[in-house]
Amino acid sequence: MSTSSTKSLRILFVDDEAAIRMVMKNELPRMGHDVTICEDGETALKALEDHTFDVAIVDLKMPGLSGWDVVEQINKLAPETEVIISTGHGDMDAAIRALRLGAYDFLTKPPKLVEIASVLQRIAEKKTLTNKTIALEQRLEAVQGTSELIGDTPPMQRVKKLVEKIAPTDSSVLILGETGTGKEMVARRIHDLSARAKMPFVAVNCGALPENLVESELFGHKKGAFTGADTPRKGLIEVADGGTLFLDELGELDKTMQVKLLRFLESGEVRRVGENEAFHVNVRVVCATNRELQDMVGEGEFREDLFFRVNTFEIRLPPLRERKDDIPPLARHLVARHLRRKVVSEDILAPETVELLRQHEWSGNVRELANALEHAAILSDGKTIRAEDLPSSVSGRSRPGQQPFLVTNFPRPMTLREIEMEVIHQTLEKHDGDKPKTAEELGIALKTLYNKLNQYQAQAKAG
Repeated sequence: MSTSSTKSLRILFVDDEAAIRMVMKNELPRMGHDVTICEDGETALKALEDHTFDVAIVDLKMPGLSGWDVVEQINKLAPETEVIISTGHGDMDAAIRALRLGAYDFLTKPPKLVEIASVLQRIAEKKTLTNKTIALEQRLEAVQGTSELIGDTPPMQRVKKLVEKIAPTDSSVLILGETGTGKEMVARRIHDLSARAKMPFVAVNCGALPENLVESELFGHKKGAFTGADTPRKGLIEVADGGTLFLDELGELDKTMQVKLLRFLESGEVRRVGENEAFHVNVRVVCATNRELQDMVGEGEFREDLFFRVNTFEIRLPPLRERKDDIPPLARHLVARHLRRKVVSEDILAPETVELLRQHEWSGNVRELANALEHAAILSDGKTIRAEDLPSSVSGRSRPGQQPFLVTNFPRPMTLREIEMEVIHQTLEKHDGDKPKTAEELGIALKTLYNKLNQYQAQAKAG
């Protein structure tokens, strides 16, 4: 895929004059765009039914179905398509009418290439801003701090050096590490240090996507492609056009989607569900997983060719227990992020708090640390965080009425599967049924949690 961030547009050009069509057939691709040429309104409507376009350049006066009819159908079938009207000199009334109907702009015939290029550039910039807005809306609930990686221990210094080396390139990156080690933060850092920093960064949790909608979420769909597809939709890959696509929990994709992802990575082409024609997008792909993909390849669960394609460059993140000297500055950074401050003073953490944080094993890594500090910051009202403000799992103190979780507390002998489901249900109750938080605390993918609950429900019905 190209390293350029120039956005290629999919253009429908409709004109009954053969000479103009021939010029546009040659010149629009030279500008870097994909073009479908139609000689009349009927052909244009057929193209609109089969494909999705960013722009339609339509001649108003054509025999048979007029340009007005085509524009009306575009507004109904593909409202996201920008319309440019092509009309003769002296027909300003028609141009004004078209603009009132929602056309983006108009060109006088014969259209000049420099004028076309200028209008298309403005539309491309508008599309890019729209995609960036969609990407930002994805992350509204997340507190966006700096992407700077915190920590100066030798393991983190190695990670920082690798990130600085790989970021300026367009190579695919595979980030490995336990759940909660900060793989998305590393992906964002790669994006922020790249030439794509001003373009969208789109994060996709492959494990949280519903199985029957994975392809639609990633590649998009046309209207009517399946039940419920009432409007055309951009896929997240297309939203990331010009920027970086971060595929987290890559190992959760099934074999069918692995094939389709591999095809995209090799060709840079996207085909929306329900469409026959593919189009190019310019995306840098960064993947992450907490699973050992090479072991999955050996077990036949992950395609070897996809593994080699995403593993151009590998970054392995150390667990938090292997870089405990990083915990104090990381903890202050996380408290500052929660309080929405740039920095906090060193005494925001009491000495006994720092010691407890250093002693804890942090099986959930940075994510567990962040949750513990959010809990503590709320109890401390943004003042100095003391040991009693930390969750009991970290401080070692039991809350009133709280019993420690022990297998021996179970009222009867239980199988390992029954113990697993008991732990899941207790964690669900702790989070008032919030499944994403439950999966996060248990260190499993949301998809895995749903699968276990469905299996348990099916087993209960059968029993």
